[in-house]
Amino acid sequence: MDLKTLKPSPGSTRRRRRVGRGIGSGHGKTAGRGHKGLGARSHGNTPPGYEGGQMPLQRRLPKQGFNRTLKNEARRAEFSVVNLSRLADFAAGTLVDAAALAKRGLVAAGSKVKILGDGELKNKLTVRADAFSKSARDKIAAAGGVAELIAPAKS
Repeated sequence: MDLKTLKPSPGSTRRRRRVGRGIGSGHGKTAGRGHKGLGARSHGNTPPGYEGGQMPLQRRLPKQGFNRTLKNEARRAEFSVVNLSRLADFAAGTLVDAAALAKRGLVAAGSKVKILGDGELKNKLTVRADAFSKSARDKIAAAGGVAELIAPAKS
């Protein structure tokens, strides 16, 4: 079998309709588009959701929801959360920050980190993060560690 011997199976292809080629072709004059109306125009056919002039469904139903503007989206803080149970793997006396967490694959590199208080912490750690829950702060202090809050950059 060669590429030159390939051809479509019989009956699968049809000849292209040549419209607007005279009265004898059967598709002359209006070229199968009929007389007047939107279907006869060059910009013809109807947009999706068009209901023949009836009030479309998306306009009959009331608006719902809320779209956050880009200005507010930038202001909104997105955090990668890490529970205290995940910090138990770190050795005592180490500094745990976003870079150390990213190195272990716990958060994405360059993301803001929030420490939550789920789990127990036995090691004395210095944890530096963008946000802490109250229970996480208390548990870190109870284990003899320090919870340092990173001050947000002022722009």
